[in-house]
Amino acid sequence: MRIAFAGESLIDFTCTSGLSFEGHEGGALTNSAIAAARLGQPTGFITQLSTDLFGERLWRHLESNGVDMRFVLRSEASSTLAFVERLATTNRYAFYTHGTADTLWAPTSLPALPDSCRYLHFGSISLLAEPAAGRITDLVEAQCGRRIVLFDPNVRPSLIADMAAYRARMPRWVAACDVLKFSDEDCAFLTPGLGLAEAAAHFLALGPRGPSAVIVTRGGEGATLYRKGHSPIDVAAPKVDVADTIGAGDTFAAGLSVALLEQGVEQVAQLAALPDDAWREVLRFAATAAALNCTREGCDPPGREALRVALAAS
Repeated sequence: MRIAFAGESLIDFTCTSGLSFEGHEGGALTNSAIAAARLGQPTGFITQLSTDLFGERLWRHLESNGVDMRFVLRSEASSTLAFVERLATTNRYAFYTHGTADTLWAPTSLPALPDSCRYLHFGSISLLAEPAAGRITDLVEAQCGRRIVLFDPNVRPSLIADMAAYRARMPRWVAACDVLKFSDEDCAFLTPGLGLAEAAAHFLALGPRGPSAVIVTRGGEGATLYRKGHSPIDVAAPKVDVADTIGAGDTFAAGLSVALLEQGVEQVAQLAALPDDAWREVLRFAATAAALNCTREGCDPPGREALRVALAAS
């Protein structure tokens, strides 16, 4: 296991017409784990899955994609469900999370990740419900300095009853990460009134601990990397025929860690020392993986060969 993902696992029901919906395995961290595994890195998942029919489907989906399931607990609680309506430039969500298996993840002892695991991802709706939110935070803080931690807030405003309280918790999560990735849509909720560069600077300035790198994605416009003492680095997103944007950000996040590992980055000090040209390759890798995901319905990240061909053609 080289990359571990801690967080939610759910079924996305995507609206096809009227009240007709088509189900897909999903959840931000689940999507990222699948993406990293398909891109060729040994990947593990940390969550709790239901024993209901949806939980069984999620287990098979993760396992069949080669994800290490040793840290996945089981529960008789129901599975989390999400209903998705596609809008012109984004998606509208309705989540059903009360008392579900992944939100109840609360092991007495935190998982003992193997030494081979160099990256840990967290974020999204898994941080919105207790007890899972608190235990995931405990897990991440226990790994500070031991692995490179990537945080993607993936804000879902419809699930956040008190946005001010959510923002108040953000500095603790940001302080526990080495790489912070968020979207331009996230920015409006995380740091209202600030532009993307100002928001990145705000998070980079959060005390002695905190991210070495902040990456802001802008959908089809690409992404920008911000670091202390460096000029921003922009990469464009490949132009593709978009079928669905679900899971694009999750695939981008996975692509970051896969590409960084392939650059030999396994320690925080190496992350900070990575030269600009290497960062451009990392961002290009992640952006291309995310674009390929958008060419298919639901979250369906590309395999390594498809990504290799796309990168060679660009």
